[in-house]
Amino acid sequence: MQKAKDNIRKKLLQTAECLFRQKGFSKTSMREISDISCVGLSNIYNYFENKDEIFCEIVKPVTQAFEVILQKHHGDGRQDFNDMWSPDYLQRTTEEYMDMIHKHRRLMTILFFRAQGSSLEKFREQFTNRSTELVKEHMQCMKKMHDGHHPDISDFTIHLHTVWMFTLLEECIIHRPTPEELKKIITEYVTFELAGWRELTSM
Repeated sequence: MQKAKDNIRKKLLQTAECLFRQKGFSKTSMREISDISCVGLSNIYNYFENKDEIFCEIVKPVTQAFEVILQKHHGDGRQDFNDMWSPDYLQRTTEEYMDMIHKHRRLMTILFFRAQGSSLEKFREQFTNRSTELVKEHMQCMKKMHDGHHPDISDFTIHLHTVWMFTLLEECIIHRPTPEELKKIITEYVTFELAGWRELTSM
């Protein structure tokens, strides 16, 4: 019985994902999800409260991945500035971005370009605001630890740090560079970011 329920739930998510990717959240109806999945409309509500819950469940792997990266770099697992200038950190961060794109390209397409009308419509803006606050806390922490660092950087510049990250991911999704091109692009981006932060925090 549980297996049958799990199969229906999986079928609903797969159907909705295809529709969201093709038409977007706002133009997809619960009736369409019901018709294509062959699951009765009233039965869908035994699995999901509404269409928004379905959408959030579909993109959860990528929203969780963003949260993990944020906490790792600027939250609970924040790096010491001195560790961030190493070739090893550059390589690890480059691999993280590449892994995000390889694993979550399909879901990022839905989250970035098909979320209008959902509760995640402003995900990028909300995430950027949270990231800005965490980076500011990170810099203040580093200021106390290292007398040579003076991170008096404007909030807007810190804000742009995350905006640029989303722009990078969006452009890579749209233009689909080859794996070799992607590695070069991301390596250049991370190198540029780290060099900029190093210069600003040592002023």
